[in-house]
Amino acid sequence: MDPFTFASSRSLGTNVEVRMPVAGPADADGGDDGYSDSLEGQRFSLAYTTLMADPSLKHVGSNTAPYSDMYVTAQLFADSKPLAVPVQTSYKAFKNQRLQVLLSATLFSWMGSPGSGLIWGNGYRWSEWLTVPVKYCDLPLSSQLAITLWDLAGPGRPVPFGGTTVALFEKDNNLKKGRQKCKVWLGVEADGLSDTTTPSTIESHSEMDRLEKLFKKHELKELPRIDWLDNLAFRQIERINKEATTENKNDHYLFIDFPRFDFPIVFADFEYLNNNRRDPSNLSPTTSTVPSSSAPQRSGQAAGLGSGSGSSSDRMIMPVYDPENPRDNPAESKHRRLVRSHRNGPLDRDLKPNAKIRDELNEILNYSPTHDLAGAEKDLLWKFRFYLTRDKRGLTKFLKSVAWGDPAESKQAAQLLPKWTEIDVDDALELLGPGFDNPAVRAYAVDRLRKADDNDLQLYLLQLVQALKFEKIRTETGPDAAADSSLVNFLISRACMNETLGNFFYWYLMVETEDTNQEYKKLFSKVAYQFQVALTRMPDGDKKRAILKRQAEFVFGIGEISKEIQSNKDNRPKKVERLKHALSDPKNELLSFEPVPLPLDPSVTVVGCFPESSNVFKSSLFPLLIHLKTDKGERYPIIFKTGDDLRQDQLVIQIVTLMDNLLRKENLDLKLTPYRILATSAFTGVVQFVDSLSLASIERGVSLVAGILPYLRSNNPDPMQEYGVRAEVMDTYVKSCAGYCVITYILGVGDRHLDNLLLTPDGHFFHADFGFILGRDPKPFAPAMKLCKEMVDGMGGANSRHYNDFKNYCYTAYTTLRKSSNLILNLFALMVDANIPDIRLEPDKAVLKVKDRFCLEMTEEDAIKHFRILIDDSMNSVLPVLIDRMHGLAQKWRK
Repeated sequence: MDPFTFASSRSLGTNVEVRMPVAGPADADGGDDGYSDSLEGQRFSLAYTTLMADPSLKHVGSNTAPYSDMYVTAQLFADSKPLAVPVQTSYKAFKNQRLQVLLSATLFSWMGSPGSGLIWGNGYRWSEWLTVPVKYCDLPLSSQLAITLWDLAGPGRPVPFGGTTVALFEKDNNLKKGRQKCKVWLGVEADGLSDTTTPSTIESHSEMDRLEKLFKKHELKELPRIDWLDNLAFRQIERINKEATTENKNDHYLFIDFPRFDFPIVFADFEYLNNNRRDPSNLSPTTSTVPSSSAPQRSGQAAGLGSGSGSSSDRMIMPVYDPENPRDNPAESKHRRLVRSHRNGPLDRDLKPNAKIRDELNEILNYSPTHDLAGAEKDLLWKFRFYLTRDKRGLTKFLKSVAWGDPAESKQAAQLLPKWTEIDVDDALELLGPGFDNPAVRAYAVDRLRKADDNDLQLYLLQLVQALKFEKIRTETGPDAAADSSLVNFLISRACMNETLGNFFYWYLMVETEDTNQEYKKLFSKVAYQFQVALTRMPDGDKKRAILKRQAEFVFGIGEISKEIQSNKDNRPKKVERLKHALSDPKNELLSFEPVPLPLDPSVTVVGCFPESSNVFKSSLFPLLIHLKTDKGERYPIIFKTGDDLRQDQLVIQIVTLMDNLLRKENLDLKLTPYRILATSAFTGVVQFVDSLSLASIERGVSLVAGILPYLRSNNPDPMQEYGVRAEVMDTYVKSCAGYCVITYILGVGDRHLDNLLLTPDGHFFHADFGFILGRDPKPFAPAMKLCKEMVDGMGGANSRHYNDFKNYCYTAYTTLRKSSNLILNLFALMVDANIPDIRLEPDKAVLKVKDRFCLEMTEEDAIKHFRILIDDSMNSVLPVLIDRMHGLAQKWRK
């Protein structure tokens, strides 16, 4: 094998550079390096009739003059994120430049042979190198350079003439060098996105494109130069170029220049060393152009085998970055194509597995959604795909086995979709996740969701809105771009038909339009626009839009009052008086107003508020307690928070509501209290107020009696019952304790103390404040489940029959929810890109953390044993008691 000399990108300590174009006729000697850069393309001046119709166009220089004060900016991106600030060319006055360009001279000067063909183009001369403040050694493999040409429409009013996004590395991971021909997309700014809308290259099979690749090889001296043959070739190529130019005269191309290196530059994290470099005979024929001393040495000493006394360098473990490692293995790809040969398709239709293979398939179908399939398992699923069409569990597993990069294979998979047995909703949700981007698959999942009723759809609506992030929607195109998505059309149509769905769909979108990610912000803004347009086409659409507008004004009005109270320095009593005065002020239009559905609960229509009952909580953010007046004259108390992101709490309550529904379907009503939460922006939200006391307050005797059991007895006395408490109230307390113990364990809710464990007078126990989930907890050695002595004493003690009932309810609830684990895991999978604090910390592990709590690898009997141990550990743990005592002391000190 011939030696191949190269350098790694890690060894280049210089900054990234690019030379911007020079235009005009090439010098006789070909200019610098024997050629001249250019911006190629035809641009006509606008007609006077066009300028009269839109006078603002006359201020754009390129629309009216053969020259204008253009400049160029370049910015480095990777994975759709900017890596550095933009750099731009220096100012140049183009007063003497003409739009006529000798393109042939530009093109063929690569060969050292001037041409004579003329076309119209845009002539600009910068001829300067731009230096990006990022070094080559720090470049990711996905690095792209977003280049935008800017025209001016007046002082301080740049407008994009065109843009192009060029990748810095070739498909083979080599750094690009030398001349690059980049397509310019007129009228738009280069976006720099991974799925860019301004690519520098477009797929083309024209003869001129093939010749241009040969030009570049000729320029880099990769092709031999034979003068007499080159001259003949140039004449023929000139004729071909004239024909191609006439056909594509409206296309614009920018010729830029990257630095040239003596050897290929291959992407690598670091230059890897040779273990036995001391022995010249062991050196690889592959050499590096950079001295080895400049490479960072990363090595670890391995444990020696045997009793040898070799040096540490002979026992070195060297982690090596292989640029080809993420690529498909050619041998494995060939094997897959042979195993899944399209000629076997007719034979596969009649294949039926034997008993052993059937057991293997059943085991695969029982995998959780997070399980990664092995290659052999994928081949097995493909082989028996026709047999599996009768099993609804098999579709998601089969689709994971498809090589979607193979057009023939993906076509076969798409044709099987309508033949498959109808899948469950949880599988349909999985198909809308980030792991499936094929439009046919996502459209099939949406078709399945069409059969879900509005109540079920409302349970998943939060996740379905997040699933829009995985749709292929171009955010840089027109406002109607979102209409091409089947999921967008489905959600909008259902939201238009059902007022409750429309209410929550609107508020979920409004929160997402404030996303800091500009791509997502544009996406949800387009969907919100499409929703408003769809509403106007409904018979009562204007009325529905007016309701949403009034809801927004209602929330905005309360938000302004909340900000004012939060910002002033008054003590709490004065803040309460200020709140009552603001609510009573007719200018704020909150004392009485036209009926409007409450955004938090659209089934409730509010017409005003009761200012005298309002309050301000003791908290650093001073949440407001406001009693709203319904159209039936009843009170509906809410808590309005400013400065707090309630999206995590909103997610937890949504999952609690879902789990409550799942348990009820199995005839298990655990008396849960999934109070309502709605985030109205990234920093404001509304919470339903439930009249209750914290366990800390009950234990302190705030209600004149201390302890949970005396508290329940004082509010619900029945001398004939055990412990003197009405039977239905004690039953409610025991069941609700069991339900919340199981649910908070599965969700990994942390920071549990007696101040966020609440109890209503009628025995409903529930949790509040979900600032820590998925196993996070600010306190060390926190228990996996919160079951304190006070809760057990409220049941009559650990030896009472109510405590045994509590444990049985826990076992039943846990095993019931385990059966719906796929649904819950898929819902969390759709939230991986959401701005949920505890998911955003480790998005790739969020679903796995929930999965671990289900213990899906255990049998049902083992799972019950596991939960029994969990209850005993939580009950007998001493550390949580100490933490609760310390928290109580801290609260006293604050007061």
